[in-house]
Amino acid sequence: MMREPLIAAVTSDIAGKVRGKAFPVSQWEKRRKRGVGWTPTNVQITCFDAIAESPYGALGDLLLVPDADARVEVDFGDDGVPERFAFGDIVSLEGEPWECCTRAILKKALGRLEQAAGVRLKAAFEHEFHIMAPQYGVGEAYTLSGYRAQAGFGETLMAALRAAGLSPDTLMKEYGAGQYEVTVDPAMGVRAADEAAILRELTRATAIRCGEAASFTPIRDPSGVGNGVHIHMSLMNADGSPATYDPGGPHGLSATAGAFVAGILKYLDAIVALTAPSAISYERLTPHRWSAAYNNLGFRDREASVRICPVTSRDPAAIASQYNIEFRAADAAASPHLALAAIVHAGVQGIEEGLPSPEATEEDLSLLDADALVARGYVRLPQSLPQALARFMGSDVVGTWFDGDFLGIYHAHKQGELAYLEDLPPQQRYEVYEAVY
Repeated sequence: MMREPLIAAVTSDIAGKVRGKAFPVSQWEKRRKRGVGWTPTNVQITCFDAIAESPYGALGDLLLVPDADARVEVDFGDDGVPERFAFGDIVSLEGEPWECCTRAILKKALGRLEQAAGVRLKAAFEHEFHIMAPQYGVGEAYTLSGYRAQAGFGETLMAALRAAGLSPDTLMKEYGAGQYEVTVDPAMGVRAADEAAILRELTRATAIRCGEAASFTPIRDPSGVGNGVHIHMSLMNADGSPATYDPGGPHGLSATAGAFVAGILKYLDAIVALTAPSAISYERLTPHRWSAAYNNLGFRDREASVRICPVTSRDPAAIASQYNIEFRAADAAASPHLALAAIVHAGVQGIEEGLPSPEATEEDLSLLDADALVARGYVRLPQSLPQALARFMGSDVVGTWFDGDFLGIYHAHKQGELAYLEDLPPQQRYEVYEAVY
């Protein structure tokens, strides 16, 4: 059968979906300069393919310009069509960044970080997902037998990630039924978010080729565990040296890193609408799920929203290079670009405000009453998407981080998502999210 090789220019949009338009590979040089046509109201297509209220209507034109540094071509060596796509930027016809391009939003946040503190961000996204098999037996959590059940899938996935230019790190059978975790090495700046989006797409593609289906839904059943996205971050000086660690700082945090973390925690309840953006995300953000429920820094505490991760060396230079913080109040319903942008903006806000390093907790905050939490500066994170959106829209500070009417567009988008769910029975809500993510 004749074939014309195609490649898709794609974007990770505010629904956390990867959308785009394909063109012949032979047109690559032209398209990476001129892009492909895109429509502003596409941003209001929710994860359920309903179109939320849009200020653009049927008007306007944009360009989606693929980036050669985010190009993927993976031939699985079977009879299937190779995966070919490239993440890109959405711009106006004049070439200006569009207000709702998640990649442009992240670039702005990273530029702000560099301007405010002279540092750059290195990051890695740690993903949990599950294989949508009808039934898994008990006794498989973290086991070799649980890994063995999907060993072929795992080896193919790691090969696909490497072929795409990522550096695979680990794959493990996670705690939940059919749940796995995959990690890759850290990357700098926008590339880290690109790799997160690439990983999700290649995981789904690999599962299909292995006769399976994979889902990154935040939680498939309220009685079970959720699928988180843990974002590991460290700050780097302009010369490439690490800037997160200071042996004399609180818990090893440098002054810059401490202020960065403090900013994340101060504005966390206002940005969680971007990092955990589905209606079911808040079933996962509850105490005792090894998730995040409060705006606290934890010292090696997997219930903290931000965690100081352990290091495996006693050599000061090696400690500095390994030292990183982990953001845990995120899931894969969020665009990795938009989630990381929100976190970076919050962190830079803390640097600009000169916030001191926060104290780290090593306790169960759910045992404290409301007065005790307030006295120590902690807040319970929103417990529903409407609550999260209200705090997001109600923050004058957060509103300054985004251009144009992004806040209103995002709010309308999420209202459209919630409207789709209104008449669905509770269990069916989990099922539809499992299907779309």
